[in-house]
Amino acid sequence: MSKESGIGLYLVPTPIGNLRDITLRALDTLKEVDVILAEDTRTSGKLLKHYEIKRPLESYHIHNEHKSIARLIERMRQGTVFALITDAGTPGISDPGFLLVREAIAADIEICSLPGSTAIIPALVNSGLPNDRFVFEGFLPHKKGRKTRIEGLAEERRTMVFYESPYRLIKTLNQFSEVFGPEREACVSRELTKIHEENVRGSLTELIDYYSTHTLKGEIVLTVAGKK
Repeated sequence: MSKESGIGLYLVPTPIGNLRDITLRALDTLKEVDVILAEDTRTSGKLLKHYEIKRPLESYHIHNEHKSIARLIERMRQGTVFALITDAGTPGISDPGFLLVREAIAADIEICSLPGSTAIIPALVNSGLPNDRFVFEGFLPHKKGRKTRIEGLAEERRTMVFYESPYRLIKTLNQFSEVFGPEREACVSRELTKIHEENVRGSLTELIDYYSTHTLKGEIVLTVAGKK
């Protein structure tokens, strides 16, 4: 048994693209918990089917987490062991998970967070930008507070890592150019671990020029150098 005595909630990272990136420990845990909580049961169902994991699957996502937490905590108190997974990556990192973890801690329920897939580290490491110190900013606000958030990073000296949608990348690059300067070095990492993985490095101006003429698809991690 890989389940550890007394633990009521496992946070299990899942691959961000390549299904082989899941750990052996993650597979063992998913096979042995009582219930798997999934951000999207259809997406997670494909992963579980691939590895022949047959455990009860329940939906847990941003739209139902507030109303379902109390019920889940009570079930944990009664001995049900859960694993939380999201569509890709580590639960709680720009995905549901934080609220459930916080309430489990408040209820004195043991939690185990497994190491594993996340898009942040591969993008940062292969960007070629300094990675001894960095700050993760996640997704920028779509509208309200977006400009203020970016301007608040104007003096940031650490490398900055963002998640971004392909539909907003050009807008973001232009805003970064205005605040950080057009020559600031950056890297756009797209479709990490997948067949069409792409890492494009250069100044913000060069990246704007490149993506003005190249089709954008897939998940994006944007890494930007800090102020020198």
